Amino acid sequence: MRIKFIGVGEAFDEELPNTSILVGTGESVGENFILLDCGFTVPPFFWKNCPDPDRLEAIWISHFHGDHFFGLPALLARFRQANRKRPLLLIGQQGTTEIVTQTLGLAYPSLVQKIEYELRFVEVEPGRELLAAGVFWRFALNGHSRNDLAVRVEKGGKSVFYSGDGMPTEQTVSLASGVDLAIHEAFRIDGEPPGHATVSQAIEFARRAKVRRLALIHIDREERKLRRDDILRMVGAVPELEIFLPEPGEEYRI
Repeated sequence: MRIKFIGVGEAFDEELPNTSILVGTGESVGENFILLDCGFTVPPFFWKNCPDPDRLEAIWISHFHGDHFFGLPALLARFRQANRKRPLLLIGQQGTTEIVTQTLGLAYPSLVQKIEYELRFVEVEPGRELLAAGVFWRFALNGHSRNDLAVRVEKGGKSVFYSGDGMPTEQTVSLASGVDLAIHEAFRIDGEPPGHATVSQAIEFARRAKVRRLALIHIDREERKLRRDDILRMVGAVPELEIFLPEPGEEYRI
C-alpha cells in the first residue's frame, strides 16, 4: 500500500491543507486510489497528486465537519469537466447520501443531475465490515464533538487505520490492533481539548493497539509552530514506536 499525505492540517491552518490521505491500492503502474476525507482546502492538492480522474475509486468521509468533506463539490465538479467515466463510491456514516447531495446542490445547483459518471453511496455503521474498491473496510466510533467514524482499510496483508477527528475509544483501539500504520489526530500536546486527542493520548492509543507506526496529524497550527520541539521530544521518548509528523506531499509505503 502506498500512503500519500495530501494534507495534514487542522481546519483553519493557513499553511497546511486540511487532513486528507490518498491510499494507493494497487501496483505503481495503473494504480488506483481511495481518498480519506476531503476538506475545503484539499482539492487543489489532490489534483496535483492524482491528475487522472478515473484513478480514484472511493472517497471516505469520517464526519460532517467542513474541513473533512466540504471539498467534495469542487472535486466532483472538476471530475465532470475532466470527463470522468467510471462510477465513484462515497462511503460514510448514516446520513451521508442526504448530506453530501445537499452540499453538492448548495455549492453548484444541478451538479448531481449534470454529473455523467455514477455516484454510488454506501452508508456504514460501527462494527460493520465492507469489501469495496478492492479493499476490506471496518469502522468504529471515535470520541468527537460530532459523530465521527474511524476506519481501518486492508489489502494484501497490509493495513492502515485513520482516526478522523476525536479521542481514542476502546472501540478504536480494538479496530487499530496490529495495523502497519495508524494515522491519528493529535490536536494538542496535552490537556483536554474538547472533542480532540492529544499527542500523549495518541501515543498511548498506539501502544495499546500495538501498531507498528504512528503518524500524528491535525495538530493545532500554533502548537505545531511554537511547540514542535516539545512534540519531537515527546515522540523521541518512545523508542519502541516509530512516530512521525508527516508533511503535505509526504509518501509512505507499507
